[in-house]
Amino acid sequence: MENLQKQVKALKIYAGVLTLLVLALMIMVFRQNNSDNEHFKHITAERMDIVDSNGKIRMAISNRERQHPGTIGGKELPKRDRPAGMIFFNDDGDECGGLVYDGDKKSASMTYSIDQYQNDQIMQIQYSQDKDAGSLHRSYGLKLWDKYDSFPGVKVVAYADSLKKLKDTAAYNAGIKKLQQPGVITAERLFVGKNTKGEVGLFLRDDKGKPRLKIYINAQNQPVIETLDDKGMVVSSK
Repeated sequence: MENLQKQVKALKIYAGVLTLLVLALMIMVFRQNNSDNEHFKHITAERMDIVDSNGKIRMAISNRERQHPGTIGGKELPKRDRPAGMIFFNDDGDECGGLVYDGDKKSASMTYSIDQYQNDQIMQIQYSQDKDAGSLHRSYGLKLWDKYDSFPGVKVVAYADSLKKLKDTAAYNAGIKKLQQPGVITAERLFVGKNTKGEVGLFLRDDKGKPRLKIYINAQNQPVIETLDDKGMVVSSK
């Protein structure tokens, strides 16, 4: 009888301790779920996603290995190599720009991009440099593009998917090369900055991406103004 009483007492103590632990856990969870002002002195992470209250992604901050591949038309793109940085997403959940960067002894770059709705970038502030056979090629400035509404990002993805289904590497490469030609889905319209030739100035193109006007200081510190025809030939220079 005395042994039974001891066992009952031990069970009561165990039940009491277990109840206290459960209550403490509930309080901790309640505080975490209802705190709008958590303070962290240091966070280490390979990737962090900022989301709406419904879980929809609005920004991904990531290293290179875990970088978000992007989303177009509500469809996440296949995994691809992208630099570390921040990727922004609009109310539809589609990528709408970002800030990415990389750099080593061979090359370096940093780019801030603003994307057109349901399309790729239309404006960038960018810096890039490459070292080739001892020669350094560097460019930096502001770029603007036209993106054609007749060929939005969803259509580009569908086109690329159709090329993959052919299972023909040569046909795929030819199709992608055609897509990348100026004036097909996009055209660079303006560059203001310093190009790889060492020219600093304003460089304008027509709606097909062809150079038409250049106003710059060349590498010899001489001012130059060039007008070009639709074939890229200089028709006047001073």
